[in-house]
Amino acid sequence: MKLYSFNRRRIFIVFLCMLGAGLFLTGRLAYLMIYQSEHYTMLADSLHERERSIKAPRGRIYDRNGNILADNRAVCSISVIHSQIEDEEEVISALLTYLDTDEEKVRTKVTKNSSREIIAVNVEKSLADEIRELNISGIKVDEDYKRYYPYGSLASKVLGFTGADNQGIVGLEVSYDDVLSGTDGSINAVTDAKGIELVEFSESRVNPIPGKDLVTSIDLNIQRYATQAALKVMEEKNANRVCIIIMNPQNGEVYAMVDVPEYDLNNPFELNYEANVTEDNQMDLLNNMWRNFNISDTYEPGSTCKIVTLTSALESGAVTKENTFYCPGYKMIEDRRIRCHKTTGHGSETLVEALMNSCNPAFMEIGERTGAETLYEYYGKLGLFEKTGIDLPGEGSSIMHKLEDIGPVELATMSFGQSFQITPIQFITAISTVINGGNKITPHIGIRFIDSESQESNVLEYPVINNAIKESTSNTVREMLESVVSEGSGSKAALPGYRIGGKTATSEKLPRGTGLYISSFIGFAPADNPQVIGIILIDEPEGVYYGGTIAAPVIRDIFSNILPYLGIEAEEIPETDTEQ
Repeated sequence: MKLYSFNRRRIFIVFLCMLGAGLFLTGRLAYLMIYQSEHYTMLADSLHERERSIKAPRGRIYDRNGNILADNRAVCSISVIHSQIEDEEEVISALLTYLDTDEEKVRTKVTKNSSREIIAVNVEKSLADEIRELNISGIKVDEDYKRYYPYGSLASKVLGFTGADNQGIVGLEVSYDDVLSGTDGSINAVTDAKGIELVEFSESRVNPIPGKDLVTSIDLNIQRYATQAALKVMEEKNANRVCIIIMNPQNGEVYAMVDVPEYDLNNPFELNYEANVTEDNQMDLLNNMWRNFNISDTYEPGSTCKIVTLTSALESGAVTKENTFYCPGYKMIEDRRIRCHKTTGHGSETLVEALMNSCNPAFMEIGERTGAETLYEYYGKLGLFEKTGIDLPGEGSSIMHKLEDIGPVELATMSFGQSFQITPIQFITAISTVINGGNKITPHIGIRFIDSESQESNVLEYPVINNAIKESTSNTVREMLESVVSEGSGSKAALPGYRIGGKTATSEKLPRGTGLYISSFIGFAPADNPQVIGIILIDEPEGVYYGGTIAAPVIRDIFSNILPYLGIEAEEIPETDTEQ
């Protein structure tokens, strides 16, 4: 009797458990069917949808006058969908007939049991249309875009280029990639279990959002003038390279930036010179070709940096315009005899004459009076210890002595622009501060973004530090630099009807004694109210290598073209316009 009662209880418990499990499963099923039905319907539908990307048109890049510097050209991508292929050999034969590609790679992709394999990208649209018209099952042709540069190599090291995925690699293309890229769209097609698209269902389409256009400060005509001038002097002097920057010193807008030889933006993986290319060195050679010396590399500025020494000395009160100096042709610093370029000496000279003569002994004395600590204070105020913040990738930094390591010899050589290195963009920005009234500006190329659909504009802003140096110091240095061109070592930059200021330099490259030089000149106009500043570096010129002889005339020729173009008219200038 007890055993019977125990069995009944056990059966009852099992029954309750089964009933509870059944009620739980019923409730769970009801929850999934009623409350989660939409979610799981979407998941089920997605198993029978295939998504193909629609590339967004990349934003165009314009010069300041609306000329297109970087555009888009319609191309296509070719792919195969394995589940839709009816005849593999037919597909392989067609692809090899129309596309310049490897048979083994094509065969591998066609026979691979995957949802989609990309065969080729950036296929010209006309050719892609021919493939589409074959109407071969399994071959898909999708719209795409390829970057196109209407002016070939012009401003190549500024603009940069995009890769096969249409994303920026170098230059402005990578600096502003997030804005230029846009948002890709998609095409969703309904398929059966085998992945074959069902014609009775229409494709759903999400349209791409085009990238925003970028308007730059580059002026197409000024870029052309500067490039032509650089190529001419490079050929004449058989130089290694020639760099030129033309900029507005008042606001930092870069009108032109040249680093020849440039490369073809539409074929950026083809070297622009003959070289022994191997798998090991190919990437290094390409990176060197793409590199923009103006912002990425440093050099010893030489005598052009006497402008900075002069500014530091005047601003700190270490010297005045009334001071005089004596140059016997050298100056002894500790146990070293450091010579002037004029070995017989300049004799007695005023501060203005010392600058006009580019006299090393005089500037060594100026540096000595100023002192390393004060000199470094103004290096800092002029931005020589930091990157400029220009909107291009790969900006380099200056190479300077630590303050505590500067002895009499280092101070002397720094005073005339040796024993430290800066980038060209750092230097032209520093001198812009010296001549524009004392305001430290940020060099830049991007001006604004424009939405290609709404035409809404977004103006870009850049930092400015007002009164980095006194306006009175700026005025004094400008006047003295005008004397350098009108009567001094920069006379070959003089341009009839225009007040030009500037400074020459001829700096021997490291290691010393190789006989290799960088010849340079920095100039601005009009001298009393600078609207344009330009710098040129000629790397390893053959024959005559003095900056005043070969570099200054190049800036003169560029200014002769661009000053009238910018609306800066020539005027009558009195013969005694500058103070001695």
